Amino acid sequence: MKSDTESGMRSSMGKRLAMTAALVVSAALTGCSADADDAALPEPDRRATAPVGATPEPEPAPEPTPETSAEFLALAKQAMAAQEGWRFSVQGSEELVLQGHKSGATYSAQVHRTTGEPWALHSVGSSRSSKGVTESEELYVVDGVGYVKEGDAAWRHGPLSDPEIAGKVEDPVAALDTFEEYGDAVSVTAADQRIELRVRTASAALPAVRDQGVVRKALRELAPTLEQLRAAGVPAPESGITVERAEETLVLNSLTHQVTSHTFRCVLRIPHGTGSIRYGQAVTERTSGPSERAVVLPEGVG
Repeated sequence: MKSDTESGMRSSMGKRLAMTAALVVSAALTGCSADADDAALPEPDRRATAPVGATPEPEPAPEPTPETSAEFLALAKQAMAAQEGWRFSVQGSEELVLQGHKSGATYSAQVHRTTGEPWALHSVGSSRSSKGVTESEELYVVDGVGYVKEGDAAWRHGPLSDPEIAGKVEDPVAALDTFEEYGDAVSVTAADQRIELRVRTASAALPAVRDQGVVRKALRELAPTLEQLRAAGVPAPESGITVERAEETLVLNSLTHQVTSHTFRCVLRIPHGTGSIRYGQAVTERTSGPSERAVVLPEGVG
């Protein structure tokens, strides 16, 4: 069993880094064609065969062009649900910086996610700490229950309502629901066959922006680290935290409206003495393509 500073490297990335927070504090203080003959045939003149006096059929009305984030999200949900499942690649990083002392972790994984009801997910990945310690991680989500195995530890499970479980699920399809919840805060940009939906907050003291959806997400990611900092003697009152950056982006293919990538980034500063501790996280999920693979919980898990 690894020590906390070596093995606690990620719970939604936050759990893993949280376990290194105490170390940083102590150190600081001391992403067919037709054939040619066929092509030469003229198009038949349908007007010659139409009954005299018949009213021509009206041309079908063109599909309305989506403009709002809600319209794009509805199309994206239909596009993603049209396949039995999807494959995604995940890359993440996280870092704490205090008086020049850094502690961090990187994470990568391959994810298979079905789209039926109920949906299921299987993820295989690994994390690597700034000290070079690597730990494997495997995750299943089946029937609303998450099953996690980290390194050599035994499988553990819990409902998705458990933050310890939910924080480990990287799921761009679920991000569609999250962006619906953001409502009018979502901006839309269209360029180069891509639709970019984005929500962000400007730099501000936490109390002034705490109710913004993307900031609430950043705080959920930060929570395990705050627990470790406080256990190490850093008060870290939320009233003193500054949100330097919090941003979430969802990119769709403008032709198919399928999700091509989902990114979350945040930077927060936590008060400490006369200075601050800088916390940063970045996670990007990219769509690799459709998948027909079923996700089934193996025997002996759970």
